[in-house]
Amino acid sequence: MKPTLLVLAAGMGSRYGGLKQIDPVGPTGEVILDYSIYDAIRAGFGKVVFVIRREIEADFRATIGARLQGRIEVAYAFQSLDDIPAGCEVPADRQKPWGTTHAILAARNCIREPFGVINADDFYGPRSFALLGESLSKLDATGLRFVLIGFPLRNTVSENGSVSRGVCTLDAEGHLMDIRECHGIHPVAGGIAVSRPNPSEEAAILDGTQTVSMNMWGFTPGFFAEAEKGFAQFLKALPDPLTSEYYIPTLVRDLIDSGAGRVEVQQSDETWLGVTYPEDMPLVREGLRRLIERGVYPEDLWGDVSP
Repeated sequence: MKPTLLVLAAGMGSRYGGLKQIDPVGPTGEVILDYSIYDAIRAGFGKVVFVIRREIEADFRATIGARLQGRIEVAYAFQSLDDIPAGCEVPADRQKPWGTTHAILAARNCIREPFGVINADDFYGPRSFALLGESLSKLDATGLRFVLIGFPLRNTVSENGSVSRGVCTLDAEGHLMDIRECHGIHPVAGGIAVSRPNPSEEAAILDGTQTVSMNMWGFTPGFFAEAEKGFAQFLKALPDPLTSEYYIPTLVRDLIDSGAGRVEVQQSDETWLGVTYPEDMPLVREGLRRLIERGVYPEDLWGDVSP
């Protein structure tokens, strides 16, 4: 059975402004997500599920969905604030989504096989999808053994502002021991700066070799049951009713700490391309242009030649 790719595309893109998931970056109108789906098809994925918001459905179907017709099976899942366990209530005035684990749960009725997870607005590169597809083919679909595609920190920074990354701690065998969200990451002379939790402390300077997560995961269907249990517990102990979110690394850490789950980290040396800030867009276009010139992608991605 071919693995499925689950694409998290419900984000608001608040720092960028507008629906950045469908802004063109390729020479014939391709968006970043087109390149990810193209790479996923080449890596053996048989289905893609988009997690979106209802209000962007028409635009998404008319752009992404339309040009994938006949190339890969496509399904849609919808993240909504009121999709919560029985007995729980949405806090009054809550507007903020519940986070990435909740976004994955939106697709729980669409997926019955091992699946990969990516962000819609990040470019991961063909090698990353090859690693993910190969790793998913080896997973026991009934177990809680997962995979994370990791990247060197130096390959994931933006020239136009700070970013947040999940910095990973690995054991000697390359399994994930811990993952912590770090903020204020930006290149500086002599390395890469990472903000300290206490504003009065100076930023730490890293050499850029650290492994970070770009939210490219491989899970088995068992993840859904664990996510449902974890989300219910999260809601019961909700730290901030208006802003707290339940992230993938939170659940993964809990599974690792309890001994129930294990995550193998596969290292990709691809260079991230993404639009965190409007000024990133020309850099993304130039990066893709270089890849096209090298023959990694055709000029017209969805032309007559199949991936």
